[in-house]
Amino acid sequence: MVISVPRLVIAAPSSGSGKTTVATGLMAAFASRGLAVSPHKVGPDYIDPGYHALATGRVGRNLDAYLCGTELIAPLFAHGARGCDLAVVEGVMGLYDGAAGEGELASTAQVAKLLRAPVVLVVDASSQSRSVAALVHGFASWDPEVRVAGVILNKVGSSRHEEMLREALDESGVPVLGCLRRAAQVDTPARHLGLVPVAERRSDAVDAVGAMAEQVRRGCDLDALYALARGAGELSGAAWDAAEVVASSPPPPLPVPTLGAAPPDPRHRPERPRPQTPDGLRVVAVAGGAAFTFSYAEHAELLTAAGAEVVTFDPLRDEQLPDGTGGLVIGGGFPEMYAPELSANEPLRKAVAELAFGGAPVAAECAGLLYLSRELDGQPMCGVLDVSARMSERLTLGYRDAVAVSDSALAVAGTRMRGHEFHRTVVEPGAGAAPAWGVRAPERRVEGFVQQGVHASYLHTHWASQPGVARRFVERCRTS
Repeated sequence: MVISVPRLVIAAPSSGSGKTTVATGLMAAFASRGLAVSPHKVGPDYIDPGYHALATGRVGRNLDAYLCGTELIAPLFAHGARGCDLAVVEGVMGLYDGAAGEGELASTAQVAKLLRAPVVLVVDASSQSRSVAALVHGFASWDPEVRVAGVILNKVGSSRHEEMLREALDESGVPVLGCLRRAAQVDTPARHLGLVPVAERRSDAVDAVGAMAEQVRRGCDLDALYALARGAGELSGAAWDAAEVVASSPPPPLPVPTLGAAPPDPRHRPERPRPQTPDGLRVVAVAGGAAFTFSYAEHAELLTAAGAEVVTFDPLRDEQLPDGTGGLVIGGGFPEMYAPELSANEPLRKAVAELAFGGAPVAAECAGLLYLSRELDGQPMCGVLDVSARMSERLTLGYRDAVAVSDSALAVAGTRMRGHEFHRTVVEPGAGAAPAWGVRAPERRVEGFVQQGVHASYLHTHWASQPGVARRFVERCRTS
């Protein structure tokens, strides 16, 4: 199979240069021309893809060589870009920045090479003139396998400033494909973990994306950028397919026994019927809404391929789990911003506790861990785990190499997975009697909780790297 989707990688010398503004603006501008635009983001970030989806009307997808492995970058890209006229890939950090201590692994440069895609460098020109040529020359010549094929100048102050920048870059051999003036209206609000997600500011986010598109239309040569994208090299290989990888993953072992300490209150252990949809599929409820915005699209696709009916619910609004729920996935997000509202929804908190104490499989990552705790910043949560959670001044951030410590609804002990941590909260204690993961770096430790069917941890993982996780989880839904 040959993959020939026109594509561009939008990179920068460093974070804060304007990659998200330019990438999102390009996506929206090309989509307004009637093109089917496939949005992608290098790295583990969940928030930028939300803006990409708003700009294109398609699911934003991540390309993370650390979490998924380099061999899956092109197949996952082809899966997301299937049937599209153009793919725009937003980079992460600086062009050559990747996983700490791992060389180029997970960098924008590595993904550009794996995709054989031209790179457009977004440069914050606000405090320089002629020096911009030296900067661009350095990035363009650092790795001859990375094709830096154009520059978009951002935060340009005046016509005279633009003239000086263009004159300097004439000597670099890298063409200027856009020049954007400073514009406050395209700024997006941020807080302790980055941009505020789209789900929390829907109307304002729509306006911001519209402003980005208009700025890009005024300041960029869209025809030249599309011509550049069409010149990307062909890729060989098959697109990733959830049904195929689930079918080829090892069959799940026999159901795991109940693990971990018994729940503190036996009244929370009702006899739970085995819910089942009319066609025999099991319902897996996935938390969504403003408090739980972090998810990879491939997770739902893998669960569906494994035989589940995936139904989204909003813990801020819904007082009951979806009818027929046999398993629960609670991903990341910002429950700390909505702790009073989550706590006030007592009927749902009780429903979640009853499901978990009844032995149903529950996969909780980061925000999900907080929601299952006894309390978050003093606000009662679901009480599934006897832990207390609170905000912290310390940012925990980075890739993790992990191994499953305990058999769980997700994996057998010894299963290796790579993950990512990104939070300003702490839970006490940090691990249960049956921990979820043993983390190898940056320090050796155990973390998380396996309790009955619950697997709860701070670690964000990408199931495309281990599709057997989804198959095992759905099988546990059938047998619990």
